[in-house]
Amino acid sequence: MTSAPPCIVFIGGGNMCEAILSGLLKTGHPTTHVRVSEPFAQRQEYLRTTYSIDVFGLNDQAITGEGGSKSTAPPDVVVLAVKPQVVGDVVRGIAASLLQTQPLVMSIVAGVAIKDFSRWIHHNDPSGAPVPLVRLMPNTPALVGEGAAGMYADDDVTAEQKKQAEYVVCNIAKEYFWVDSEAGVDAVCAISGSGPAYFFLILEAMEKTGVEMGLARDVARRLAAQTALGAARMVLTSNDDVATLRQKVTSPNGTTHAAIQKMIAERVPEGVVSGVKACRERCMTLSEEFGKL
Repeated sequence: MTSAPPCIVFIGGGNMCEAILSGLLKTGHPTTHVRVSEPFAQRQEYLRTTYSIDVFGLNDQAITGEGGSKSTAPPDVVVLAVKPQVVGDVVRGIAASLLQTQPLVMSIVAGVAIKDFSRWIHHNDPSGAPVPLVRLMPNTPALVGEGAAGMYADDDVTAEQKKQAEYVVCNIAKEYFWVDSEAGVDAVCAISGSGPAYFFLILEAMEKTGVEMGLARDVARRLAAQTALGAARMVLTSNDDVATLRQKVTSPNGTTHAAIQKMIAERVPEGVVSGVKACRERCMTLSEEFGKL
């Protein structure tokens, strides 16, 4: 990335937009180089007053910056952060602006393929220049500064634009990776995009059992959550693989061994594998459905 900060426009001002936005501003990104489009007046006012940025009710206006109080610099990056059900209409609505300004378009919309974004952008101008596209799959721990993410870039994305994409994503993800095929985005969704819910399910069961064993609910919840956080930190900082770490805390015929053997007998590992695969399959199905919009 060049020394000048990129001008970043968010289409959609929801939670994930705010997570990226707050991270950018905390690390010194100038308020003159970020704009947001948000349809709801109350949310507009919240973002405007909280972050001292230009917030617009119209998508095209956010892209041009006309009528704002900050800057009308053309966008270097446009982040699509809207619901999948409306993304087709949104992209068709801003297609002319995207073709004119040629920014890097980053989508955090789950289940929508790059070919469909390209089709919507060129619906009225099939011969228009290709707009570079990146699919970004973040996850909700980004909201507390502990996100993980995967990205895929189409062939029109330059090395400089990849650096711009990393500049955006590093503000919400402590771990982020490029995948070499679009199918890899579905795998990222299955592992980390939907992954927090898997751990919430486990923590919910541990909390419930702790209460049944006589612990106060808050004590059981915090013990389980800190244990999960500590285990994750060990995985990220140890030279041992996950299987070895598990074996190191599982003494033969000990308490942990009893728990692990019972979980294996109840086919817990197989259930996790099946669940992750079901998530990926649903991602693929959604991609087909949204491609018809």
